[in-house]
Amino acid sequence: MGRSVPSFPAAARRTVPGAAAVVLLVCVPLGRYAAPSPPERTVAAPWAAPGGRHPLGTDVLGRDVLSRVLAGGTQLLTVSLLAATAAVVCGTALGLAAGWSGGRTARAVRALCDLLLAVPALVLALMLATALPGATAVVVAAVLAGAPLTARVVATQCAQLRDSGHVHAAVERGERTPAVLLHEVLPALRRLVAADAGLRLVTALQIAAALAVLGLGPQPPAPDWALMLSENLPGAALNPLALLAPAVPLAGCAWVFAAAARTAARTPGEAL
Repeated sequence: MGRSVPSFPAAARRTVPGAAAVVLLVCVPLGRYAAPSPPERTVAAPWAAPGGRHPLGTDVLGRDVLSRVLAGGTQLLTVSLLAATAAVVCGTALGLAAGWSGGRTARAVRALCDLLLAVPALVLALMLATALPGATAVVVAAVLAGAPLTARVVATQCAQLRDSGHVHAAVERGERTPAVLLHEVLPALRRLVAADAGLRLVTALQIAAALAVLGLGPQPPAPDWALMLSENLPGAALNPLALLAPAVPLAGCAWVFAAAARTAARTPGEAL
């Protein structure tokens, strides 16, 4: 019998999260250009109610909340994407080395991963933020906290693929180890790596937001979703939207990236 064609709802559930993640990564950096006023400019009284030219009201310094929300995700997502990419690249390289070599190399990588995972990611980020700029601390913390997790799953799958037929055939043809890993092993891990990349992006987003809320990330008057949470918390009763407006896209980005990771991890025929 021929392979069944997935129904439209099932196909949509597989493609929508990934498409939404791509749309966010492309559109959020462009939000500043759609802002009705400069996000750093004071335009009205602090915590003014929504209405008129300011549909979401104003914030602690009388700046337009809508403008700051539209401009507030650029640095956050850029730093998070850079941190997640670095974590996945480092973790995948470690995992391939451990899974292919085995023996002492695998034990050394496993011990290094255990050591790094013993420190909570947020504690690690706070320690780094005392000595490094906020963005650098996010990247380093995401790598140190996320690469070990990536390395573990990649090493396990690489060790299994090492004994597969197509890998043996490549070795018998005389291909060098880097070529075998790049052309035979890594393509077989693409779904796993893509799913892990989504999770690493969520982790980096959480670290970046946490440091910003604690005042260790972007500094005022920079528009930043996480920074807006800490700035506008005292005026939540006067203009709740000044607090809710940045919280919604921040949580939405994390949810979309996590959903995209779950979708990428599934095989095409697996139920959603």
